This record gives sequence, structure tokens and C-alpha cells, in this order.
Amino acid sequence: MFESIVNLFFPKICAGCHRLLLPQEDLICALCRHQLPQTLHHKIPNNEALQKFYGKVPVEFASAFLYYHKKGIVQELIQNLKYKKQPLIGQCLGVWYAHELQETIKSQGFDLVIPVPLHAKRLRERGYNQVAEFGKALASTFAIPYDDQLLYRNTYSKTQTKKNLLSRTAMISNTRFEVQPQNKHENLHFLLVDDVLTTGSTLEACALALLKIPGAKVSVVCMAISA
Repeated sequence: MFESIVNLFFPKICAGCHRLLLPQEDLICALCRHQLPQTLHHKIPNNEALQKFYGKVPVEFASAFLYYHKKGIVQELIQNLKYKKQPLIGQCLGVWYAHELQETIKSQGFDLVIPVPLHAKRLRERGYNQVAEFGKALASTFAIPYDDQLLYRNTYSKTQTKKNLLSRTAMISNTRFEVQPQNKHENLHFLLVDDVLTTGSTLEACALALLKIPGAKVSVVCMAISA
């Protein structure tokens, strides 16, 4: 009864198309979910996500769940996730992609899920890391530990949303990621997770920091890749 009254005054809206959700739908309507442009990277050994890192940093495996097009459903979802306080979108995407990645996760033998970190000031401003729920969903589904303390960002910068590619690349080149490893982190295969894979510069910098740990291996999984 109470829930019905709440829905009457605060109806649930699809995070993709802003239509009213049906009672059995949650966050994203069935139509938007059906239209999500999946990459199927996990079925392609030499996929475009992995190619982003060739000659730059040794990555064992890389994939993205969806294609990110300007003014498309995925852009709307990511924007709502990052800037409109809807972190559960990340959880939904993580649960859906985990279902697709079941065999890959088992074959790769990941030991620890690591989110691309926000600077402490950015985290206070936003209130949450938009990658966290996505990473936690993957970790929970496959019973892999999640760690958001090992890797950290020690430089603060303004949002990249309105920056062009050259400006964003220059900014990342000046961004430093560091690790605070313990002996237990040696010889682990880290699964590094992020929202949108564009140039790969951020993930490259994170991977290089993690690879300073003796015996470390790094793989990458993202919610989306820029098309």
C-alpha cells in the first residue's frame, strides 16, 4: 500500500529513455535493455578493447560490455550514473555482464577486483565512485574480493566531460596513480574496472601502477567502449 502511494507521487522512470517503468521493471525498461548495443568482446580474443593497450602495457584480457554512442541509450545511462546520483545503474550493468562473463572469469582466474579510483576530493564532491557498484557486482557474482584501497589517485582534476581528446590525454598524462601493496598482493591477477573506455590512457596508468607489484597481472573490464 505504502509503496503504491510512493509510486503515485514519485513514479519510477527508466534511466535510459525516461518512460514510466512497469511494476516488474527496475531502473531500465525492457525495451531499453533489449536495445543495449553489446560488444560481445568476451567472445573475440583480439577485440578492440584489448587492442587499446597493445605496445603500451601488458594486459591479459580486456573487454567492454556495451558500445557508447553520443546521444544513445548507453550515454544516457552513464550520464545518469555519474552525474544524477543513480549508482545502482552500475550494479545492474555489473550483474548483466557477469552473466555473460561466467566462463571468461573462470578461465582467467582473477584474484581481486580493483575500481579505477577517484581523487578523494572528487569522491567527496560526487559522493560515490560511479564504478564501485559495477565492480562489486562482478566481485560478488564470482566470489572474488573487491578492494578500493590498494590503488589510489593522487592528483585532482576537473571533470573531463567537456574536454576534447587532446586535452583529456594531456590531463591523464599528468595524473598519477599509486599503490599501497602488502605481501598478500604479490602474484595476483587484478581485474581493473572502469566506466567508459576511450583512449585507454587512464586504465593504462592504473595498470602500470598495479604492475609495480611483484608478480602482478592485470586485466580490464569496462561498462562501455566509445564507438
